[in-house]
Amino acid sequence: MTIHPKTRVGHIHLKVTDLERAIDFYSSTMGFEVTMRYGDQAAFLSAGGYHHHIGLNTWHSKGADPAPIRAAGLYHVAFVFPDRPSLAATLQSVLDSGVALEGAADHGVSEAVYFNDPDGNGIELYVDRDEKDWPREPDGTLAMVNRALDVDALLAEVT
Repeated sequence: MTIHPKTRVGHIHLKVTDLERAIDFYSSTMGFEVTMRYGDQAAFLSAGGYHHHIGLNTWHSKGADPAPIRAAGLYHVAFVFPDRPSLAATLQSVLDSGVALEGAADHGVSEAVYFNDPDGNGIELYVDRDEKDWPREPDGTLAMVNRALDVDALLAEVT
């Protein structure tokens, strides 16, 4: 069995400890729009008017400690941007809010930055390179790399 090639990830739903803090981070810092609230227990946010890309809830996690780093669970969620300037603008907002980067990488196929939300959930923001520019082995398979990303050069694209 092979999954249909047009299948995509529709949304993420994160357990958070403080709903208002999480809403503020994902809306004010990251720029997502709140599309719906479910009382004081859950909220749904999106980009571009979609019903939701992110669900946030406190159903099992209100006031809890962050998940331990050495445990199974979500490593990070990745948000793909249409171009470098839009990635740079969101990254600038994240940095301006005082969030520290955990890493930044040029993977050959994409450029990515990594950090955590207030509950310790890992976040990746990235932009893909054009598929024709992806590095490949002689047999055509991908040859992804893990080089340092020039974050200053990326931020210079903020318009």
